[in-house]
Amino acid sequence: MIQFEEYKLKLADLEPKLEELSVALNLEGAKNELERYHAMQEAPGFWDDPEKSQKIVMQTKYLESKLEKFRKMNSQWEDLSTICEMALEEEDDSMLEELQEGFAQLTQRMEEARLETLLTGEYDSNNALMSFHAGAGGLEAQDWCQMLYRMYTRWADAHGFSYKVMDFQEADEGGLKSADILIEGTNAYGFLKGENGVHRLVRVSPFDANARRQTSFSAVEVIPEITDTSNDVEIRPEDIEMQVYRSSGAGGQHINKTSSAVRLIHKPTGIVVACQTERSQFQNRENCMRMLRSKLVEIKEREHLEKISDIKGVQQKIEWGSQIRNYVFMPYTLVKDTRTGCETSNISSVMDGALDPFINAYLTCKATGTWVVK
Repeated sequence: MIQFEEYKLKLADLEPKLEELSVALNLEGAKNELERYHAMQEAPGFWDDPEKSQKIVMQTKYLESKLEKFRKMNSQWEDLSTICEMALEEEDDSMLEELQEGFAQLTQRMEEARLETLLTGEYDSNNALMSFHAGAGGLEAQDWCQMLYRMYTRWADAHGFSYKVMDFQEADEGGLKSADILIEGTNAYGFLKGENGVHRLVRVSPFDANARRQTSFSAVEVIPEITDTSNDVEIRPEDIEMQVYRSSGAGGQHINKTSSAVRLIHKPTGIVVACQTERSQFQNRENCMRMLRSKLVEIKEREHLEKISDIKGVQQKIEWGSQIRNYVFMPYTLVKDTRTGCETSNISSVMDGALDPFINAYLTCKATGTWVVK
């Protein structure tokens, strides 16, 4: 029965942490905000503005989910405490396995909720625009780029986020030259912002007949989708070069039938955005403009610039020494983040989208300032 006594103490230690979590998550404020949203939805004319009403409905669902998650944590803590008391009174150890599994689940839920409190950035709650670019190295780098694309879309699926393919440029011999996707869901950008950077792969190349070890690089860019135009930027028509082309890759039955895909080049900064997800050239252009606006606003605010014309270029070097994470398949297996020191040898799990330890470590280091010194 010693184990039950230990769990009783552990649960007692968790009780004040649950209270602290309630305060950190501002649950009282969430309840008040939810009441306000419910009142707005019941008011006449609420649905007259579809765009505004849709945002309120989405925020309502998010707040309801937030409160429900905490209610479940409290309920689970009470259930586990009851199991402990019953087992100790009746000297019954048959419930030990249920207690152990429940406690592990509760602590994991609390850790996930704690991480949510770290998402305090202005755009953390926004959708995320994610771009993939193969580095130098031909087919090897393009294959690595496609592996990263698969890894992040699997992560999105596992966490209940939806994603939309905006642009997909397959390589001629296989693999991926570049791709843009929009990951939709509350806090998508907050969780993924630390994935921005160069990713390095070391493995025995499946494309090398001599089975030599190869190093490849691909870049991942993550920016928030910014739909609020209160901080809008001026994009002059004369600064935009528009190109149209036939769609390629995953995008629907109309692929390669019409030149509906659109690429916009912002000449002052060199930023290029593309979209082929819609059948209409006009809709694709609208998506491109939204992506371009998001990129310009994010860069302007990140670099504390006065105006868009102060942006001098955003090209990132996709090469050795600039990577944020190393993925080693041979001669041993290891994934290690160069900024946080977080690592795992279960590389197959990571490539299937198990990125939470790396995301959690980044958010914690960012909040505490405890980065690995290079």
